[in-house]
Amino acid sequence: MNENTKTELSRYEVKEGVCEYHAMIHVTDTTLTFTEQLEALSETYDRLLGNELPGAVAVFKRYFLSDAANQADALLALTAETTDCALSVVEQPPLNGSKVALWAYLQTGIQGRALSCGLYEVAHGRYRHLWGGSACNRAANAEYQTRLLLNDYVMQLMGQGCRLAEHCIRTWFFVQNVDVNYAGVVKARNEVFVTQNLTPETHFIASTGIAGRHADPKVLVQMDSYAVEGLQAGQVSYLYARTHLNPTYEYGVSFERGTCVDYGDRRQVFISGTASINDKGEVLYPGDIRRQTLRMWENVEALLVEAGCGFEHVSQMIVYLRDAADYAVVKEMYDVRFPDTPKVFLLAPVCRPGWLIEMECMAVKEMEHAAYAPY
Repeated sequence: MNENTKTELSRYEVKEGVCEYHAMIHVTDTTLTFTEQLEALSETYDRLLGNELPGAVAVFKRYFLSDAANQADALLALTAETTDCALSVVEQPPLNGSKVALWAYLQTGIQGRALSCGLYEVAHGRYRHLWGGSACNRAANAEYQTRLLLNDYVMQLMGQGCRLAEHCIRTWFFVQNVDVNYAGVVKARNEVFVTQNLTPETHFIASTGIAGRHADPKVLVQMDSYAVEGLQAGQVSYLYARTHLNPTYEYGVSFERGTCVDYGDRRQVFISGTASINDKGEVLYPGDIRRQTLRMWENVEALLVEAGCGFEHVSQMIVYLRDAADYAVVKEMYDVRFPDTPKVFLLAPVCRPGWLIEMECMAVKEMEHAAYAPY
């Protein structure tokens, strides 16, 4: 593609219907300027579409930056004319020493368009998929910003004939100075969720709450989102892995460990940010990055197994580290166990200081569900 980049690509291809691809594009020459790195990455992405993935279009992109304050404007200037999908931009420095990395989620056979409400619609068959990227505001503190983000999102969904509890599948919250500001995010989310009938007795939403920074220092929280309109009762289910993990509400937060969405032809699985935790909500192996990584993998695998899947069905992984000094150890462990899975390693402290590492992932598996329309 480009001598200064490396691309990891996963494919889920079908003869009839929508094919899915995840691309992780990394810059390998870390001596280049940001502009040069961005140009190399963009060239690689364009060639990927033209050569390896003809007919595929992006539905969601996330750029990971090392210094958003000095990079976001240049990135947005470049993407303003070329981005035709939901766009997320967050400062989470790639741990290979580069200034920028890209995760792109692509599909075939879809129709996409930007909606006036700020969401991006991806339509095919009987379903409408609504993606949101980099939503933010400048309210007084993290709690108010989160409350406003969620209330605005509820209104966006209502404008599309959707509701948060029924249609939202996945959220991401990127929190500046997560050790200080995450408590406000949790408080606001818990309180808004109650008003939307999202409770321990009903269900929550798969989510990642992690450190991440906006170019504007006044933005303390930004949110990405994914919802689906057109699902029937029974198509969405939730993952618990009670042998390994406890319900999140037991330690005061409100998200699902993982969510399954069944279509007539496939199952998609969304695993939330998962760390080294046990079924009592306790951090396991404090200070030991190797053992925390192994336990985190065990927890993720338990969630995947509950969904009838395994790591072989995982399409992409995002790995967050609190301490950059742990990168070499963790990368070697991943390279041995998951050499072919697209993944990116980022500097992004987890919401609890004792957790040295967290990961999230998406998976897809061929299934037949006669009661449901194909994806």
